[in-house]
Amino acid sequence: MNILYIHGLNGSLSPEKRALLEPYGEIFSPAIDYESNPNAIATLITTYKTRAIDIVMGSSMGGFTGYYVSNMFQCPALLFNPALAERSVPQNLVDIPHPTSVYKQIVLGTKDAIVNPKHTLNFLSETLVFHPHYNLRIYNHLAHRIPLTVFKDEITVFFKHLSDANYT
Repeated sequence: MNILYIHGLNGSLSPEKRALLEPYGEIFSPAIDYESNPNAIATLITTYKTRAIDIVMGSSMGGFTGYYVSNMFQCPALLFNPALAERSVPQNLVDIPHPTSVYKQIVLGTKDAIVNPKHTLNFLSETLVFHPHYNLRIYNHLAHRIPLTVFKDEITVFFKHLSDANYT
């Protein structure tokens, strides 16, 4: 299974989180400079369109990017505090023929001071007309950074759901 992990603004996939993902498949986690590349979505789509990406994951700005990349590749996504409604760095959207993908698990922290969870929920509510399959998982005391324990729990739930639903 090919997993595309998209980091957030000025971030990267930590070795600890990579180790948790490795049992599930091959991990692609490119370095992205969102500030100098306002076309990160298009760049990722072009770069990975021949890699048969099965799963997209992302956090914050990477969650925003992953939302659209998963729509283009029509694959499930696991998104942590995705910056869907607003971002500090502008990014260009691309014309994607699919308004949603087969499944998205979205993790939101109510204490996130960087990506407002209320704005994210409003964004998601406006996409319901496209009949997406969302699994919203809200943590009352989670801030913007995703602790390793939450990451582990969420990938476990995500891959179990995919296996049970036979998405991959």
